Amino acid sequence: MSPSARAAVLGGQVLADLLRVADVDPELLVTDFTGTDPALSHRLGEAEVLFTGWGCPPLDSPALGRMPRLRAVVHAAGSVKHHVTPACWERGLLVSSAAAANALPVAEFTLAAVLFANKRVLAAAHAYRAARGPIDLLGHYPTLGNYDRTVGLVGASLIGRRVMELLRPFDLRVLVHDPYADPDDLAALGAEACPLEELLCRSDVVSLHAPALPATRHLLDATRLALMRDGATLINTARGSLVDTEALTRELVSGRLYAVLDHTEPEVLPADSPLFDLPNVLLTPHLAGSLGGELDRLAATAVAELARYAQGLAFRHAVDPDRLAYSA
Repeated sequence: MSPSARAAVLGGQVLADLLRVADVDPELLVTDFTGTDPALSHRLGEAEVLFTGWGCPPLDSPALGRMPRLRAVVHAAGSVKHHVTPACWERGLLVSSAAAANALPVAEFTLAAVLFANKRVLAAAHAYRAARGPIDLLGHYPTLGNYDRTVGLVGASLIGRRVMELLRPFDLRVLVHDPYADPDDLAALGAEACPLEELLCRSDVVSLHAPALPATRHLLDATRLALMRDGATLINTARGSLVDTEALTRELVSGRLYAVLDHTEPEVLPADSPLFDLPNVLLTPHLAGSLGGELDRLAATAVAELARYAQGLAFRHAVDPDRLAYSA
């Protein structure tokens, strides 16, 4: 992992727990698998498990060739796509990810965004600031509130499913579009399977939880954005590439839609983007995922997986290579 990832996830109790379950040198940090350092090459040659995080180099065939004893990869973060290559699966490596732990704060952020969106918190706050006095809430926002609203989730991912669970106590209808999800499975979670176009037409809030794939690039283009109800809110805690930024900007500048955007394309918008200043847009800097104290949960999840491996048990959060092609 990178030095910054190590500093963030391997501190205090987590490091102590790691040392209890594995024979590991806490001073050893690998950021390069090229084998240019003889001492490092020896250590990699002895490694049975890699404990990885953000910034891990790709585990390609040359890298794996320097690790003949390697049997497993335990990732103390979400997606493994940045470093787990087809060569890992060909080698038969076991791979675990803390993606389920990372899903929790993203789902919590999404829940807050849904409830605030339907309550028109952002718009009302801007109006109140401008008025510096009383504002006519019912006059300006006659449909304000969460009762009997419809929330559309695009993607029944780990995060999407956790959002469904969090939404269950509220008087909301939940629609889900996911071509790989079982409708009966979604129904058990309190949601209704729905074609994407219908979901966009029916929803007061649309929240994106699909992976970034060639097939999902600009999933919400100008045509599909135009299907959203006037005054509907788009929440993106997934990936910016799911949305055509130019088309969305036009909709938001017109004032027809609202948006909560934790991801954009590009990842940091140009300084002159109107989205920074629009009163109907909340832009956040990739804030929804695990940060601060939440990183301890990622590391603790990974250490628990390593402990299971040491006991000869299957990973609780194993990565399935067959599902990786259409997941985050």
